[in-house]
Amino acid sequence: MSPTQTPAPKRPKGQGQWALGHLEPLNPNERVKKDDDGLNVRKRIETIYSKRGFASIDPQDLRGRFRWWGLYTQRRPGIPGGKTAVLEPHELDDEYFMLRVRIDGGALSLEQLRTVAEISTTYARDTADVTDRQNIQLHWIRVEDVPVIWEKLEAVGLSTTEACGDVPRVILGSPVAGISAAEVLDPTWAVEEIQRRYIGSPEFSNLPRKFKSAISGLPDIVHEANDIAYVGVNHPEHGPGLDLWVGGGLSTNPKLAVRLGAWIPLEEAPEVWAGVVGIFRDYGYRRLRHRARLKFLVDDWGPEKFREVLESDEYLGRRLIDGPPPPGHVEPVDHVGVHEQKDGRFYIGVAPLVGRVSGTMLSKLADVVEAHGSGRLRTTPHQKLVILDVEGDQVESLVTALDAIGLQARPSVFRRGTMACTGLEYCKLAIVETKQLAVDTIAELEQRLADLTDQLDVPISLHLNGCPNSCARIQVADIGLKGQIVKGEEGFQVHLGGGLGLDAGFGRKLRGLKVTTAELPEYVERVVRRFADQRTDGERFAQWVARADEEALQ
Repeated sequence: MSPTQTPAPKRPKGQGQWALGHLEPLNPNERVKKDDDGLNVRKRIETIYSKRGFASIDPQDLRGRFRWWGLYTQRRPGIPGGKTAVLEPHELDDEYFMLRVRIDGGALSLEQLRTVAEISTTYARDTADVTDRQNIQLHWIRVEDVPVIWEKLEAVGLSTTEACGDVPRVILGSPVAGISAAEVLDPTWAVEEIQRRYIGSPEFSNLPRKFKSAISGLPDIVHEANDIAYVGVNHPEHGPGLDLWVGGGLSTNPKLAVRLGAWIPLEEAPEVWAGVVGIFRDYGYRRLRHRARLKFLVDDWGPEKFREVLESDEYLGRRLIDGPPPPGHVEPVDHVGVHEQKDGRFYIGVAPLVGRVSGTMLSKLADVVEAHGSGRLRTTPHQKLVILDVEGDQVESLVTALDAIGLQARPSVFRRGTMACTGLEYCKLAIVETKQLAVDTIAELEQRLADLTDQLDVPISLHLNGCPNSCARIQVADIGLKGQIVKGEEGFQVHLGGGLGLDAGFGRKLRGLKVTTAELPEYVERVVRRFADQRTDGERFAQWVARADEEALQ
């Protein structure tokens, strides 16, 4: 090439998009999925691994395909957080599993609740956590016991199918679907129909990464943080329907979902959902795992192009109806407390400590709920529980009975607003411990800030995450804490003033603002006292953080 010639432009690397002909797997995860569908591992678990034990499990099944059935190896006890990134996967693995019970829409009957409780006490050392995806997670599960656990769950209409893995995960739904007077419509049919048609189907069992869905007639499902979300909205000409959002997700590169400006009638929600998932399957970036979520495709394409592709003959083959946005809301609704249903009965939302319950507690809960005339409950996207259909004359008695088993309907602002991920106790990705730290911090803050009870008349969310992956939604919390080693100890980088709804946005990261676990209660007390002292009438924490100087936030 002569000095005057311009070098030919480099061809951009293929991103592993099937629709563009990039069918050859570009990383080990994609190879594992191409070699065998994750759904197929169930037969091997039932016929081989459960009979021969942990040592017989193929490594590609163990750390890959097992997830398609809700199974993750848990962290071997005693490994400190500083070793998380330097040990090989087999060095972190314990010979026990976390098992995730999938609960679409969060809906549970008493029979289902008792079944989960019995599995917890019999097979999981009495462990159970209500997650911020409305699932229940159990620990200490042996592979030998998995087939009988599946049999018990499926006998009452529950499953672990695609509770983990590169698949459509559990569908979030409003805990008050069908009973709230405020909801635009009850979308329960759509949640159930999507589950019936598509969950466990090979059509969507090999996606580039996980896919998170949420459907509600109310803005109470953290819709901005999901790959796809439907939120109830009234169209001026067509009436009640669903507003379509795509491309949300947090983790290490957070992005809020965007509206496509389309109004979807309830009966078309499953088909449109499948269209969005199909686009992700076909055009999602499979080359690099850290860019394989739908949010990156939506970010590159923009909402206009994404809607255009969705409406094309490749997917829906028709134009969608333009629609208005849902009404603004201050924050996601956690439904804690006593609230009237549209039929005149009541629902009661209670706050377990950061979602931590147990089989024993869940069994007592079933008994208490039944004794007070209710037959159904729901989990929430905030690690809470909601009891439905309570007669007015039973409310106070039930509230007292729930409190006696550790489930408060009138919790402190800190017990109500604190969430925590699984953390170092069980998670192989975690750097710090979270659950017990959160429990201890709540107790200390309730004492330290007892004098401010009347002044703290707005929610303050405190979210603890054991690593950067944001399973506890740290970037959209009032006080978000990202686990890391600080001063040679377990600690957190602090995010302040994040939120959803009217405060939608990610928290401020101040340079050098980090705390050790020992410093955490004192730091939170200091910031909350400054908020109480400096806030204007009706001002929310996120609003105050946005205008506060850095010194006030230290």
